[in-house]
Amino acid sequence: MDLRDSKSRLILIVVALGAALVVAVASCGGGGGDDGGDVGSSPTGQADGGNTEEDGSAEGEPSGEGEPVEPEILGQVTGEENITLTITRAEREAGGFLTIEGTIHNGGSENWGTSAWAGEENELAGNDFSMAGATLTAQEERKRYLILRDTDGRCLCTNFGLQIDAGATQNWFAQFPQPDAETTEVDFQIGQMPPVTIEIH
Repeated sequence: MDLRDSKSRLILIVVALGAALVVAVASCGGGGGDDGGDVGSSPTGQADGGNTEEDGSAEGEPSGEGEPVEPEILGQVTGEENITLTITRAEREAGGFLTIEGTIHNGGSENWGTSAWAGEENELAGNDFSMAGATLTAQEERKRYLILRDTDGRCLCTNFGLQIDAGATQNWFAQFPQPDAETTEVDFQIGQMPPVTIEIH
């Protein structure tokens, strides 16, 4: 009888301990669930944060990114068989020279080129169809500036080769001695094209 009582008491103790363990595990599981909830909300928060960053970067990007920017036109003139000469830059450079840049558009129906643009100087004749014959006239100074060239007579300018195709546009540049600092306007002229007045900086 005592043995049975001992067994009964032992069983009750084991059951009680088992119940206590279940309660403890349940408590830990609940805490883990809470922690799990926090962890679960953290990825959500990170995802939200990621979306916010993506949205922010999208909003921060300029709407026109990747689109070409049209250069400012300083002067433009059309002549010589629908040839349009456009000037987009005229700036003084270190070293005492002036750089002029722009485009030439052949608006005619045929390819076009002329050696007359090399100018009348014998030294520049070898430049053929180029900007070698371009000149700048500073009315304020009453001076005419010729294009710069190297010791072999090659102009510091664009050489177009043989022709500009019909409908094509080509970039060009030409460099001249720098006018006086007080001079703010010059007349640019080449070949039989009408002169065009531009501002210089």
